[in-house]
Amino acid sequence: MSTPVIVYVLTGLAAVVVVLTRVRLRLAGEAAGRFQLGGGLLATHTVSGALALLAWVTFLVAPEDSAPGSAAVGIVALAFWWIVVVAGLLILVRWLPSGGKHASEVSQDSWSEGPGLSILAHVGMLAGVCVFTWAYLTAAV
Repeated sequence: MSTPVIVYVLTGLAAVVVVLTRVRLRLAGEAAGRFQLGGGLLATHTVSGALALLAWVTFLVAPEDSAPGSAAVGIVALAFWWIVVVAGLLILVRWLPSGGKHASEVSQDSWSEGPGLSILAHVGMLAGVCVFTWAYLTAAV
């Protein structure tokens, strides 16, 4: 499989991660995990994800011989993707065990039994953004 095809597939998967994170943590009411998140982290994840997706797709569909500004669009998109990765990994903190006397129990939701889905999504996002960065730096896309 060629690098551009891999990048396009990962772009679609990244969009799914951003959307499903938003849906899972806000529309479901009580989110799964040990800790509840503030709205700012989720908003950062969602807004950065939307901006990253918009800029990245713009960069990918721009003709190769387009204006020199398309390289800057790619850099901006990668910056937003890295913000999404950091926010997503911070979202995973809600699953960390807490050993204190007043520690809360793990709350579950209908999506999964434990942190598996969140780990898959956000570690997968980290891997995908590493591929995006590598593809950009090697001019493979």
